[in-house]
Amino acid sequence: MKNEKLTTDEYNALEFIRGGARSDRVNACVGRNAKRLAGLKMIQYGRNGSLALTDKGQEVLFLRSCIEALQSLSQDPAAPVAGDVVQFLSRKSHIAPRAEGGFEVTAKGQESLADILAQQPRK
Repeated sequence: MKNEKLTTDEYNALEFIRGGARSDRVNACVGRNAKRLAGLKMIQYGRNGSLALTDKGQEVLFLRSCIEALQSLSQDPAAPVAGDVVQFLSRKSHIAPRAEGGFEVTAKGQESLADILAQQPRK
């Protein structure tokens, strides 16, 4: 993916569409962001006007879930994490299971998280 920065509002619109938005007129959040998200090829309009996530949109939401999981686990090793996210992060050696339960963020995971946070704009 190219350096396509999304706002929190745009992420929320993607989540709403994944949850089953039928059109961009249903929710103000989706209505504000549908044109840009369609231009970025993250959503597509069906022939009947319905909205659906593209593979790229699914990937963006999954990567966001992985980043949020790394942040949560770095603060609390017992934080709940979705199964597909655990599988992906384990395969990439970003997290490792702990004997007490939960997961710890590995050095590779800490390094990746630091790189991601350094690229985000400061608030």
